[in-house]
Amino acid sequence: MPDPADPLILIIEDDAETAAAVAAIARGLGTRVALAATLAEGLAAARAGDPAVIVLDRMLPGGDGIAALAALRAGGSTALVLVLSALGRAANRVEGLERGADDYLAKPFEPDELRARLRALLRRGQMQVLDNDLIAFGDVEIRLKARTVHVGTRHVPVSPREFALVVHFARHAGQVVTRMQLLETVWNLHFDPQTNVVDVHVGRLRRKLEQAAGRPLILTARGEGYVFFPVPAVEGA
Repeated sequence: MPDPADPLILIIEDDAETAAAVAAIARGLGTRVALAATLAEGLAAARAGDPAVIVLDRMLPGGDGIAALAALRAGGSTALVLVLSALGRAANRVEGLERGADDYLAKPFEPDELRARLRALLRRGQMQVLDNDLIAFGDVEIRLKARTVHVGTRHVPVSPREFALVVHFARHAGQVVTRMQLLETVWNLHFDPQTNVVDVHVGRLRRKLEQAAGRPLILTARGEGYVFFPVPAVEGA
């Protein structure tokens, strides 16, 4: 029986077969699942259920899911939204992301890719930002004004560059962050200087965090960059 404390994933999808496949993947991540087959039902369920993540089809009875994102936010929903659509061209994806979606996946999809994207959104949903100062993921706390990092009661000493790195990772938790993104954001370089400066600094930060947490928090996405996983995996993931 689902635990009421488990995160809720709302699936707004009118194709029963697709909805069932998405629901099976979501339940495998240890979440509760709610289903809606029309846009109106989905908006009502979002208001009533407080989902952590919404999987939203575009072409729904009642309208375009993308067009409803503004109404969803106006209704007070803070859910992270993954658009799942047969409209999968680059222009469609850009439109969805620019109009407020947190992720966009084209149909037909690979189950493993959907599973990974949902897992990343669930982890992002565990981030809390309080008073524009504290970013917290479970036992990991980052104080923006004091520029400090703690894991539980343990203070993690970081250099100014390492602090900028961990803040960038925190704001993109569960997502692949490329070396070029880090060069642009943390070093303000818009070209690759062909050095290992990023790897050296990330390596130092990774060792400090892992020593304090007793578990790896920064993982290497081989050939792509890094992924920040500040909390243990969702049960069943």
